[in-house]
Amino acid sequence: MLKDDNLLRVSSYIDGQWVDADSGDRFAVDNPADGTIVAKVADCGGDETRRAIEAAERALPDWRARSPQVRSAILKRWHALILEHRDDLAMLMTLEQGKTLAEARGEVAYGASFVEWFAEEGRRVYGDVLPTPKSDRRLLVLRQAVGVTAAITPWNFPNAMLTRKAAPALAVGCTMVLKPAAETPLSALALAELAHRAGVPAGVLNVVPGLDPAPIGEALTSSPIVRKLTFTGSTAVGKLLLRQCADTVKRASMELGGNAPVIVFDDADLDRAVRGAVASKYRNSGQVCISANRVLVHKAIHDAFVARFIEAVGGFRLGDGRDAATTHGPMVSERAVSKVDDLVRRTVAEGATAVVGGERSELGPCFYGPTVLTDVQPNMGLFREEIFGPVAPVLTFSDEAEAIRLANDTRYGLAAYVYTNHMGRAMRVGEALEYGMVGINETGISSEVIPFGGVKESGIGREGSKYGLDEYLETKYLCLGGLDAG
Repeated sequence: MLKDDNLLRVSSYIDGQWVDADSGDRFAVDNPADGTIVAKVADCGGDETRRAIEAAERALPDWRARSPQVRSAILKRWHALILEHRDDLAMLMTLEQGKTLAEARGEVAYGASFVEWFAEEGRRVYGDVLPTPKSDRRLLVLRQAVGVTAAITPWNFPNAMLTRKAAPALAVGCTMVLKPAAETPLSALALAELAHRAGVPAGVLNVVPGLDPAPIGEALTSSPIVRKLTFTGSTAVGKLLLRQCADTVKRASMELGGNAPVIVFDDADLDRAVRGAVASKYRNSGQVCISANRVLVHKAIHDAFVARFIEAVGGFRLGDGRDAATTHGPMVSERAVSKVDDLVRRTVAEGATAVVGGERSELGPCFYGPTVLTDVQPNMGLFREEIFGPVAPVLTFSDEAEAIRLANDTRYGLAAYVYTNHMGRAMRVGEALEYGMVGINETGISSEVIPFGGVKESGIGREGSKYGLDEYLETKYLCLGGLDAG
């Protein structure tokens, strides 16, 4: 299955050692394409997590004291190893998560880009010398590592979400305890193995898998040693974690749910808009937080847009992600399929029309057919819910003001997309949209150099880019007095 069998790790990684759960229990990681068990992984809990926190605390002084250049060199070795083992990492991801090998390889490269970026950016943590009001003193501003950090990562991007959190933390001198999603622990454990080979010292990066997230999360949020928590996942869980972090006044960054609109004006390049909307909506079978969740099309071009959209979706082929002919793999679980199926059925009952799909696939319990819904209205429940599946609802609007109003009519504010060839409209609408990220004539907006994050209930903080370092740094002020004494 793998070129390097040692990348298939099934134990927790604590203090530089591979250790089983105290109970000896394991949980199964299933392949959603066929239901087979890929591996059985150590089922850890609160006690193991607390030991990982203690290991991170012990490792912190030495790691923080190392020069940025030394930390950078280690991260660059990690980056090189990730790319060297790209095929194996992609295979593990496809087996445990379901996405096609082509998508998985793309994610591995995307994840590696964060390690490379922060290996460089971590060398550029600057302070300041402030103008002083008195001649006998100097005012300095330092930026120092937060300390021990914790990360909880999702199953939809099990590689990139780890590196996007761990790379900036390690680059500035923080240590980390990470809990991967129970659906996809193998990707995280393989990355930990490569970090170990790259020379990341014991205790600097710890990975604690577990089937039940509650005891692990409680250990992370309640510990006064952990000074910062970063989480990617649902808004409901994010709110719970924020409440739990309040008792120890932790810093927190949250990348939560989305309800991304794609607004297509009547002056847009229609082919470009269709390609962008289709790519955004059905990437990873719709299981993407910035995926197109609502397609808002000007009424004058609705029919032409839908016809081309349907044609594009008609070229999809569902199947096992390991099959080169497959364009879209299964959803992550039968539970995820059931949620999407229920949402589609309710929406059709409310008056929408499934012009493509609208039902489970015969390929297996984790497959759902690519779906296009028309006649969708803003008063339908689906309009304000995050679909997280291969379902594209299409609505119409009459003018710019209505498009903005419909797009902003949500508690979420992660990503939005606009298609128009009018520069003035692009700027007006882009500035009026209540979202942390706006793509104009483009839906492929993610990279390591951009500040990824949302507003409203889509989260707080930013990941990636030079701003991503700020999440792991404290600002300290030093006043040096008595400088005029002889």
